[in-house]
Amino acid sequence: MLQITDLTFNAWGRKFLEDASVSLPPGSKVGLVGRNGIGKSTLFKLILGELAAGGDEISLPKTARIGSVDQEHPATPVSVIETILEADEERHTLLGRLETAEPEEMGEIWTRLIEIDADAAPARAAEILVGLGFDHENQQRPMSEFSGGWRMRVALAAALFAEPDMLLLDEPTNYLDLEGALWLEARLKKYPHTALIISHDREMLNEVCTHILHLANRNLTLYTGNYDQFEKARAEKARLQLSAKAKQDAERAHLQAFVDRFKAKASKAAQAQSRMKRLAKMQPVATTIEERVAPFILPSPPRPLAPPLIRLERANVGYEPGKPILRNLNLRMDLDDRIGLLGVNGAGKSTFAKMIAGALNVSEGELHRDRKMRVGWFHQHQIEAMDPTDTPLEIIRRAMPDAPESARRSKLAQWGLGYEKQETTVASLSGGERARLLLNQVAMDAPHILILDEPTNHLDIDSRRALLDALNDYSGAVILITHDRSLMEMVADRLWLAADGTVKPWDGDMDDYARFVLDRAKQAAVRPSQIKDEAIAAAPASNNKNKKNDKKSGPSPSTLRHAVKKAEERMSQLTAEIARIDDDMANASVSNPKALEGLTRARAKTQSDLDAAEAAWVAAEEALAEMS
Repeated sequence: MLQITDLTFNAWGRKFLEDASVSLPPGSKVGLVGRNGIGKSTLFKLILGELAAGGDEISLPKTARIGSVDQEHPATPVSVIETILEADEERHTLLGRLETAEPEEMGEIWTRLIEIDADAAPARAAEILVGLGFDHENQQRPMSEFSGGWRMRVALAAALFAEPDMLLLDEPTNYLDLEGALWLEARLKKYPHTALIISHDREMLNEVCTHILHLANRNLTLYTGNYDQFEKARAEKARLQLSAKAKQDAERAHLQAFVDRFKAKASKAAQAQSRMKRLAKMQPVATTIEERVAPFILPSPPRPLAPPLIRLERANVGYEPGKPILRNLNLRMDLDDRIGLLGVNGAGKSTFAKMIAGALNVSEGELHRDRKMRVGWFHQHQIEAMDPTDTPLEIIRRAMPDAPESARRSKLAQWGLGYEKQETTVASLSGGERARLLLNQVAMDAPHILILDEPTNHLDIDSRRALLDALNDYSGAVILITHDRSLMEMVADRLWLAADGTVKPWDGDMDDYARFVLDRAKQAAVRPSQIKDEAIAAAPASNNKNKKNDKKSGPSPSTLRHAVKKAEERMSQLTAEIARIDDDMANASVSNPKALEGLTRARAKTQSDLDAAEAAWVAAEEALAEMS
């Protein structure tokens, strides 16, 4: 699908790529990984043509459609659902032609609409929007009523709906909650074309990706398998490199010792000269250079408090008197609790976090907490609210007013901000550096409870692992809100769910919750089936020039009979294909699980296509029956 050959790219005073080459297989789901700032987003811009590489180093099939989510959709008066439907350019164009087409053109247009399954488009668009958090009421609202984060979700929904041949996604879960991330993970696994995904979400890279494309040392290396398999392969490669280097070093030392010993002796001069030539021709074995990742410093509270840390009894909390956001909270939290807080955006997770942090008082009921309890609270708005002209050194001076300057600089260095970064303005720091600065700062007073609201949005995979290690070493309580399923599973030992105006313990693990989210999305997306959406139904009315043309405004009987025949042929082909796959599955070796897994996926996809073909056949038959 995508072919990159000897790509070199220099810009802004640095070299991003040097003679990089890779070929992505059609239909593959590829995770693009590498350290923050290494050039992953730059590579996306090169593929999209937004940056010029200087030649034909990047090639795609001529007819291939490329889709990406590079910016939020504009705040237009168009409804969300219509915005998504317009992403299918062919369908949108055909519907526009219906409004002005002559009667003799109508049959051709209707035939093509039936071929591309245009009548199913509204239901498909609604399903995607529900999965990304838009209920049916919100789908009818204009785009102008939504914030930038929600319009980014619309942009993602539009890209998924259009189903381009090459889909580029840059950190797609950063503006999703956990529920949206779980749905997107399931959707991408079924995506019918090639996808290239920049992500630091380990669970998504493991569940979705068939390949990992690693950008490091200005080069691209493609690995087969998911992220865990990539790490194993890379570790084995590093081990082999070190072994080869050790052998070469031993051989080099042996040759050098001979040269040093005998180069002055005439009888051995020829042999010494030969060994000197061998030494000169030896190419050093390249070894993988691992960059150091600074740890997170999360000091544990020096003395535990008497349990419980928090006890809620019939508590209500909200922002306006008499209008609670959360009601009847009956919960208890102890010093060693690790709580994963689940729930869709708007369910009250942030309200709950503010109440625990002491930034919001309960309006009714009781909240019991020790007055000596310290809380460290990290949330994304802190990063957005940072003064862009501030520097890490000025920030740490305010946090440590009585400490000597050397202690302040030492503290910043421990946090991963070296001397060259300490007097850099916040505006010049990367998102990861700002997140690292704030995460360490909120924990520096050894709080009894850490509340972490989406702490990983700007962290790469290695930094997320460093945060996980720090949380495992931290002995206080933790409340974690994150779309990173891997972090949630590794940190939380109890799950609470914010839903229906309250927070209650969730009886199950993350796998149970993932199934619950996907089942709920499927049920919410179910709508009465329609043969034609409102736009198609309205199109003939706008074309009525006189009553004689009324019958010609819709599809003709011959067009519908053609659609019935086409659907029957398609059903016959798919039924035969399922029979063939069943035979292959019966004959497949049990010792080859990959083959069985591929056949299982193929059968599920073929069955889905058969169901769609049957639905199209029924719709055409019913429409034909109405004409008779």
